[in-house]
Amino acid sequence: MGYVADMRFAEADKNSGYLIEAYGREGIQIDGRRYGQGLALSPQRIIAPWGPPSPAEFATEHLETLLTLAPQVMVLGTGTHQVFPDPAVYCDVLSRGIGVEIMDTGAACRTYNILVSEGRRVVAGLLPC
Repeated sequence: MGYVADMRFAEADKNSGYLIEAYGREGIQIDGRRYGQGLALSPQRIIAPWGPPSPAEFATEHLETLLTLAPQVMVLGTGTHQVFPDPAVYCDVLSRGIGVEIMDTGAACRTYNILVSEGRRVVAGLLPC
């Protein structure tokens, strides 16, 4: 896939559900398939394409899609850099008792895999790097 200076994960336990195998400028690899656009991911489901064209354009409807996957924790990957959306966008999610973590997409990919391996009901909304 040509992931130069990007990240591949070793020994991912696929019995937990969908895990991220690699990520980088060329996309996110899950179950041997590369996704070059934004996507929503849970251990049981992949929704692609997903998300706004840029992190600054995050809107409530993007998170509503993630909520349909019934998470305990929502991880948002905002591309190459961590970009916080307007708090009004994720305030409703927090009021439902669902954790929201916002980070660059690389960190979000790593965090998602850890939470899945812990058996957490996690969903990730990932924008391209």
